[in-house]
Amino acid sequence: MKRKVVSFLASGRGTNFQAVARKIQSGNIANAKLGILISDVENAKALEIAREFGMKSFFVNPKAYPNRMEHEKEMVRLLKEVNTDLVVAAGYMRILTPYFVNAFRNRIINIHPALLPAFPGVHAQKQAFDYGVKITGCTTHFIDEGVDSGPIILQRAVPVEPDDTVETLAERILKEEHVILPLSVELFCNDKLEVVGRKVIIKK
Repeated sequence: MKRKVVSFLASGRGTNFQAVARKIQSGNIANAKLGILISDVENAKALEIAREFGMKSFFVNPKAYPNRMEHEKEMVRLLKEVNTDLVVAAGYMRILTPYFVNAFRNRIINIHPALLPAFPGVHAQKQAFDYGVKITGCTTHFIDEGVDSGPIILQRAVPVEPDDTVETLAERILKEEHVILPLSVELFCNDKLEVVGRKVIIKK
């Protein structure tokens, strides 16, 4: 099986990106190889992590383009230049337009720190905490044109403890994110995922 090129979008500290890249570089995700990293934030820690992995990384400044589509055209150009098979949105804080989604339909995996469809959008951990749920968690899904609305791949539940704060809850959710995101990438790279309508079938 041909190794799939996995590239990344990240806006922040890049811990989910690091978790996946480490597994690819070590050979734990056998049918994958590292592509590039693109950030929309000039001083994002993720750019530094990419250099540590020996990856090409790019700051593509949204303010340098007249609109979102022109910004994304440059991103798509860079991703296609290295023959990207899978795009992993690992803490990428911009909503992707239909242009980008169509360029990589069912080939963009996102990680979200809640059990979708509950608590989409930003600050999901705080949303869940403030709502008073007893169980929250994290979700991987394929990105579509909506906000955290694409077909779900994997989910992991995290109980909310009586003495939790938003910060302690977010840390425990993050540990589970570091499990299901690499696993989702591995399933994709081994051709184990099939999208049928709203459902993602995990093939044996």
